[in-house]
Amino acid sequence: MSTDRIRIQALIHDYAERLDAGDLDGVAALFEHASWGSPNRTEPVRGAAAIRARNYDPVIIYADGTPRTKHVLSNVSIEHEPGATGATARTYFTVWQAVDGFPLQAILVGRYHDRFVKVGDGWRFEHREVLPDLVGDLGHHMRGGPLASGHDAATGSAAR
Repeated sequence: MSTDRIRIQALIHDYAERLDAGDLDGVAALFEHASWGSPNRTEPVRGAAAIRARNYDPVIIYADGTPRTKHVLSNVSIEHEPGATGATARTYFTVWQAVDGFPLQAILVGRYHDRFVKVGDGWRFEHREVLPDLVGDLGHHMRGGPLASGHDAATGSAAR
C-alpha cells in the first residue's frame, strides 16, 4: 500500500478513535476545511464549528468522558492515483454501544463516502457523506435529532 493510501486510511481511523474517546473537538477539527452530509440533512454542513454543533453536540458523553461506543470500520476501499492530490474512499461502519442498563449492541450500521485533498505531505477531509443503512436504539448515544429513537437517556448516569 502506498504512503498516501496509508495516510488516508489513518485519517479514516483517526475519526473513529477520536469519537470513541469523546474528543468531539478533535473530531470536528478533522472537518475544519470540509463539508459533511447525510440523506437526513437537506444541505451539507461546512467547517469545524458548524459540524460540531449539528452533528456532535447532541452526542451524550458519560462520566468516563466517552460516549461508550466503539466504531468498527471495515471494507475500506481507497481510490487514489499516484501523484494525484485528490482521493476518495468508501468505508463500512458499525457503531457498538453499552451503558448501564443498556447491553452491548449495534446501534448504527452504514457507510462513509469520503473525499480527501492532499495538503503538503498530508491529507485532510474534503467531504464526508454518512449513509446510515440500519438504525438501532440511538437514545443512549444522541439527544434528539433525526436518528435518535425518541427518548433521551441523558439523565441518570450520563454526564455532559
